[in-house]
Amino acid sequence: MQDLVNAVADMMEDEAMALTKKYVEQGVPALQIIDAYKDALSIIGKRFEECKYFVPELILAGEMMKAATEIIKPAMKGGQSNVEAPTLGRFLIGTVEGDIHDIGKDMVHMLMDINGFEVRDLGVDVPAQRFWDEYKEFQPDIIGMSGLLTLAFESMKQVADGLKAMGVRDKVKVIIGGGQMDEHACKYIGADAFATDAVAGVNICKKWVS
Repeated sequence: MQDLVNAVADMMEDEAMALTKKYVEQGVPALQIIDAYKDALSIIGKRFEECKYFVPELILAGEMMKAATEIIKPAMKGGQSNVEAPTLGRFLIGTVEGDIHDIGKDMVHMLMDINGFEVRDLGVDVPAQRFWDEYKEFQPDIIGMSGLLTLAFESMKQVADGLKAMGVRDKVKVIIGGGQMDEHACKYIGADAFATDAVAGVNICKKWVS
């Protein structure tokens, strides 16, 4: 299905949708079509890292994936295709208390979802207690905390310290994201990793669960 992979990777939206419909009508298994999209998204992520693509291309890629999902859904409801793709893991994400920036968070949410994670998004200005409560209920493999401002450091540290006090810090990976994040902030907060762009963050999470 290299023609579909190429169409998605090259941002040829109309051709990608036409090919998706064609393969569904031909009875190609839904998961095989989804795998083609995942291959294309890997190429797009690499081009983003190489500064050949930028945020608009990532947004368009997400929109193509959503549109394709709607085309594929009817096929997944019938017969042997009524099987959900296995999830890589559970991912809890939110912009921490005191910060209302959501563009980066939303980008990570979309990319994690596309890459096979079950995502629970808590939104913005999320207090530490909410992260702790959701951890108990959702039992994520990874917690992602987003924050654009340096004041987010304290809120992030509060969440990480609380997980330690709960006795669960060794059971969950913590990644922080935002333009101000660096190795020093990561160590201060007590996170396992940091990322300054969405694609890098997703790649780290994928390595953790692989």
